[in-house]
Formats: sequence, C-alpha cells, structure tokens
Amino acid sequence: MAKLGVIHYNFPTLPTLSEYLQYAADTGFGYVELQCGDVGTDTADNPKSVAEAVRREIDSLGLQVSAFAANNDFVLLEEEAIQQQVERMRRVCELAQILGCDVIRTEGGRPKDEVPENRHVEAMTGCLKRCAGFAEEMKIKLAVDNHGVVTNDGDLQVALFQAVGSKFVGANVDTLNYRWMGHSIEAINRFYEIVAPYAFHTHMKDGTGCRGEYVGAALGEGEINLAHAVKCLKDAGYDGVWCAEYEGREVTTLGYAKCLDWMKANI
Repeated sequence: MAKLGVIHYNFPTLPTLSEYLQYAADTGFGYVELQCGDVGTDTADNPKSVAEAVRREIDSLGLQVSAFAANNDFVLLEEEAIQQQVERMRRVCELAQILGCDVIRTEGGRPKDEVPENRHVEAMTGCLKRCAGFAEEMKIKLAVDNHGVVTNDGDLQVALFQAVGSKFVGANVDTLNYRWMGHSIEAINRFYEIVAPYAFHTHMKDGTGCRGEYVGAALGEGEINLAHAVKCLKDAGYDGVWCAEYEGREVTTLGYAKCLDWMKANI
C-alpha cells in the first residue's frame, strides 16, 4: 500500500502545528513532513525537548514523519560559513532522529554574488560531502530538493549526486518545481527519468505556468504529467512517501483533501 503524506506548508486556516497534525490524521494521511520551525530548531532554548513533545503528539495520532525540512544554505565557499552550516545540519539530523524520521529535505542554497554560478555544484558538493559522513552514521538520508533557482534542474542534480558519491545523498522529487523554473514539459519528463533513481522523498504537486504566471492546482488539475512522474519513480524502485504539496487558490484543506483522493486513485 502506498505511503501517503502531506507537507506542513500553506495552511493559513490551521495556524498551529497541532491543528495541522489533527487535520492530517482526520483526513486520512499517514505521514507528515515537518519544517525546522515546527520544533524551534533555530529559536527554541531547547529544541530537542520541543521535538520530543511533537513526537509524542505525532505518535498519539498514529502518524509518522516522512521528512524534516532543513532550510539550509550550501551555496558557500567561505570556510567559517561552511562550518556553521555543516554543524547546523548535524543538529537538524539529531532532531530528525528524535522525530523518528530518516529523511532530511535539504536545500541547495541561495544564489549570491560571492559564489559564481559556475561554482554552485562545487560549493554544494563540498558541504554535502562533509555532512555525508555523520548522515551515514546516523542512517539519515539527505534529499536535495529541486527548489528555488539553484537546484531546479535535473541534469545539475544528477551531476551533484555523482560528485558527492554517497548513497545517503539523493533527491526530493518535486513534480512541479521544474515547471515553475521554466523548463518545458518534455524536459521535465526527462528529468523525472534521470532523477528518479536517486529519490528519497517526493512532493506531489501540480499547477500551470512558470514564475510570475504560475498558478497552483490540486493533483490532476494542472499541466504536469504526474502519471509519468509516478511511473518513473516506481520503475526506479521508489518505496518512500508520496507527499502532497498544494499551492492552489481554493481553501487549502479542501485542496489537500483532493490531492489525497488523487494519490489514492493513481499511486
């Protein structure tokens, strides 16, 4: 049976973590993806204690954590900044362990003047290699998201994974983000094919258009070839969580419920 989850994102009518978790359980999701802010990673005096409390609540609802979003920045070449981000990632992994989660959704990072674009892969590779050692010891997988503008290209992602060379560094496959970046549907379908073997986690997302013209939609209501994405992942042996992410315009809770219905029917 497919593992179906929902990301804690875009829930304006459910402002608290507890309300979101209750919604996920009541709607029929079995998994949740949490954000660093959900346990006060960078703000709480004792984020481990917060994570322990969140874990108890999750267990009480019969849910599991599919991924924990790191909100990191690895587009770095300066040693002190690299060390800070690597040590922060270690703390994020420790929090994930408390939450019972073995996947960290990892950002590539933000573009910046001091890191030329032609050195982005080099910068991210250096940071990921430093994290791969403790990630392997902790049995935690680092799933680099095709999010933002730095890693939103399947060929670049594969080059990055090959440069790092660790079985604990792979992909979060977001089905929509490549399109938001401006890639054609044909190019996106090829990206699914080449990135699927590296997949640790997914964001099942639909919509139409690019950048300023982008409009989110419930699964099956946009222009993304979701059937092809699912086939590529299944053919590659993906057995992780299929995690819904909704950015449409109707009430968020209704949109996510429609996404769940689509996943039940098509995965």
